[in-house]
Parts: sequence; structure tokens; C-alpha cells
Amino acid sequence: MARTRRIALVEDHALISLGFRDLIAGIEDVSLVTSVTTVRDIAPGVELDMVVLDLRLADGSVPADNVAALRARGWHVLIYTGAEDRSLIQSAARAGALGLVRKSAPPEELVDAIRTAAAGGEVFSTEWAAAIDAAADLVDAGLSEREAEVLQMYAAGETAQSVALHLGISRATVSDYVIRIRRKYSQVGRPAASRVDLYRRAREDGILE
Repeated sequence: MARTRRIALVEDHALISLGFRDLIAGIEDVSLVTSVTTVRDIAPGVELDMVVLDLRLADGSVPADNVAALRARGWHVLIYTGAEDRSLIQSAARAGALGLVRKSAPPEELVDAIRTAAAGGEVFSTEWAAAIDAAADLVDAGLSEREAEVLQMYAAGETAQSVALHLGISRATVSDYVIRIRRKYSQVGRPAASRVDLYRRAREDGILE
């Protein structure tokens, strides 16, 4: 008989958490030890095999940092998301997550993914394969979520003033972000001196489709 895998859920939507708990309650070989809204809420000393982690959390935490923190405690990580954000998926892959399952996936697909990841296996999908390829080929520039937001609009052709109005910040702040973005890409050997270069980097990192 297979041993019971101990898992945690990090999810800040109450209804999704309730549905997840009900699903896991019917599975004999998986035990939901705790369900919390942030990574830091997982109690010290708790014993787990794997954490199911929402990609985007309301506390403003960075997915790659969350994955790294969980891996540092010796746990496998499975990304659970409804979002279409390739850059965040790529950053989670780089940080050591084992795969991704969508919140819209059928229950049996979610259960299979949980069992696989809890045992240390990779959960493959087209999205995850693309994220792994990107992680292997390109050095991560380490953009923050706001920097990626600015890059997405600016590289797509928006003016600095337009980006500023959309984000509710000043034009000077947008210019500062663009300077920092260019510096970060340059520091990892991926120069982005022109707007065309920024467009290419955004495409490479999945920030622009």
C-alpha cells in the first residue's frame, strides 16, 4: 500500500480552498495537512511532502521567492493557477517548482498532478515545457512584477506617458523603471539598449506573446 503523501495548500481564495479541501478529503493516499493564505503562514516544524502553491497571492509576494522558500524547507512545489502569465510561470520553473496545473483542470487531472509532484515527479504540460526551455536557455533578469508590467506596455509601443497614466505613476517613474529594466538585462548578458531590444527580451521571457 502506497504511503500517504502530506501536502499543504497556499491559496487566498476561500471558495477555491474549500473545494480543494473537499476534493482531497476523498483521496486515501493524500492528506491535506494545512491550508493557508501565504507561504509564511505555514507553521514551523510541520512535516510535508509537497505544497500546492497559487501563482499569484494577494500579499504581493513574488512566485519565485515563494517557490524558493518552500524548496529551502525540503518540500516539492506544484503551481496551481488560473492566470496566463508566462513570465511568472518561467520564474517558478527556474526556482524549482515541479510543474503546473490549472484551476480549471478536471478534478482527476488535479489529483494525478498532486500525486506525481508529491512523489517528486515532474508534472508535464505544454506550458511547463515552454517554461523549462526558457529557463534553460536564458538567464533570468530578475524583473519585479511592476517592472514586468512596465516592460509589457512600453515594449509593445506605449509611450512613457501612456504607461504612467495606465499605472497611476509619474512619467519620470516610468523612465526610472525602464532604466532599471535595461540595467538588469545588461547585467545578465542580454543587452536591451533600444526599444526593439526591449521588445525582444519581453518576447523571450513570455512577457509579450
